[in-house]
Amino acid sequence: MSLLCVGSVAYDVIELPGRPAVEVLGGSATWFTTAAGFYTRPQLVGVVGDDFREDDIEFLRARGVDVGGLERKPGSTFRWHGRYHENLISRDSLKTELGVFAEFSPVIPPEWRRPDVLFLGNIHPSLQALVLAQCRDAGFVALDTIECWIESAKADLIRLLPRIDLLFLNDDEVRQLTGEHHLPTAARAILAMGAKALVLKRGEHGASLWTSSGVALVPAWPVDSMVDPTGAGDCFAGGTLGYIDLVKDTSPESLRRALAVGTVTASFCVEGFGPRSLGSVRPAQVSERLRRWLEAVSVDGAKVLGDLEIG
Repeated sequence: MSLLCVGSVAYDVIELPGRPAVEVLGGSATWFTTAAGFYTRPQLVGVVGDDFREDDIEFLRARGVDVGGLERKPGSTFRWHGRYHENLISRDSLKTELGVFAEFSPVIPPEWRRPDVLFLGNIHPSLQALVLAQCRDAGFVALDTIECWIESAKADLIRLLPRIDLLFLNDDEVRQLTGEHHLPTAARAILAMGAKALVLKRGEHGASLWTSSGVALVPAWPVDSMVDPTGAGDCFAGGTLGYIDLVKDTSPESLRRALAVGTVTASFCVEGFGPRSLGSVRPAQVSERLRRWLEAVSVDGAKVLGDLEIG
């Protein structure tokens, strides 16, 4: 098994309604690898400053993350400060300090350049292209992005799509990338651009998987308490690709099973603050919630169709 993730490692300052600001470990690669660590042993490539705490590196190691590709440079670690609205969906970015991440140019260790699964976190498309150039023999490539890269580097991103096996986008991003408002039309346009499969992320409303074989719907788990949604998308991707790396099956049926694992994994993310909250979640808890999720979505299709024929 080998799952390589390239992305940001950061500190986040989170402001939630009625609560004081809290600084926590953050970054797309941090969330992704912490979640993937439930199922496999991910490798992380990123950069941090000399202010990055050693106990945070030890946390990642304890989660089974290989941090051999995490570079420490003189300067400050990437920091993001966000304030959520009352609905815990909309948020305002109050401050972004890139620090050493501003000069990030990922170098993949030679022994990591043929991963079974490669995840390109939401870094600039030119950096994602740089990683792909170093990992030409990656078995399965997934990519995430954000609105600012679609706005500022859309052509660069579109050029990457024929090399992408699984693309993660939310509603706004898929509309922005395609210019199509109708989501099914936009999803099919993404496939026409070359991506082999698209995961359309819809937060508390779940997700959908779009391939040439059709569409699969994946409902979200209804959590009892929403604490902090930061990192949910990266956790979702981490659980999804961690499962794919575990089973070594990238068929449409396996991708659908992987999304079930990803959505359940992400449900634990939103119940706490920061990636460290996942450290208290036991594998047995994940398995039990997954079992309950599978029961909730199960429908006896043959019975339903049979009843309708009788009627």
